[in-house]
Amino acid sequence: MKAYYHLPGLFEFYELYKEFLPLYRKHREYFYDWCDIGSIYGAPADCIWGGGRVGFGEHDLKEVLKLMQEYGISARLTFSNSLLTKEHLPDKKCNELCRIFDIGRDNERSRGFGNGIIIYSDILLDYIKENYPDFYFVSSTTKVLTDFSEFKNELNREEFRYVVPDFRLNKSFDNLKALSQHQKEKVEFLCNECCWFGCTDRKKCYETVSRKNLGVDCPEHYCVAPDSGQGYLFSKAMENPGFIGVYDIKNTYLPMGFSNFKIEGRGLGSAMILEFLLYYMTKPQYQIHVREHIYLDNMLDLF
Repeated sequence: MKAYYHLPGLFEFYELYKEFLPLYRKHREYFYDWCDIGSIYGAPADCIWGGGRVGFGEHDLKEVLKLMQEYGISARLTFSNSLLTKEHLPDKKCNELCRIFDIGRDNERSRGFGNGIIIYSDILLDYIKENYPDFYFVSSTTKVLTDFSEFKNELNREEFRYVVPDFRLNKSFDNLKALSQHQKEKVEFLCNECCWFGCTDRKKCYETVSRKNLGVDCPEHYCVAPDSGQGYLFSKAMENPGFIGVYDIKNTYLPMGFSNFKIEGRGLGSAMILEFLLYYMTKPQYQIHVREHIYLDNMLDLF
């Protein structure tokens, strides 16, 4: 089996991927042969259907789509706002996004995958299915599915091609092993979460982001986790009990029949995303080559 990574920053880190993807195609010897890019996900700035993180990407939509088509990569729109109502469905910007990216899996440049929607709201799910029928759907980790029976019910929903559980289910090996192969193929693990494993406010945190995306004036959510003031640190994420590292993927998850892995990081900088690409995809002896190629491009602002 091959591991497929679902990478952050479709709009947010366009300039990074514009440099990385040609290198990835030209020098496949730099990268592990047991993994590939399954999709790149994100949302542009001022996208009210967005959730999880407040989008800040402002690159031209058609240029973003063109880059994904050029490299045969599925583009995923992150529409995981948990507080949508029917009055939000006619939003012009979000509908224009859907119109542009609704190319269908049979499009000659989609490599058979088509483009997807990461989604929370069933109201929005029904609306997109009716009006833009060529998308596939991913059940968002913002649902915070920490109960395995609820997660399994979500896997059994036919409308979802993939389901991202809460990261605290990542090591529930007895339950994971018991899934059918069809269910395993729908699981998409969130690998590098830095959030406190004991957090009880995760859903409230996501709801605050949803309100901000809707333009609602609301109180700030203050994280009470230990060391929350440090922000995201990859080294800290690696110490998280739910962390899935490169050796875990190759030696544990792939042999168990799982092949989809999500890397978070839309709210981080390009330099951190590059570190994820190096760690998860690049052979150690070639990491310096990838770094040099990216860092020596003076047109790319990594920080």
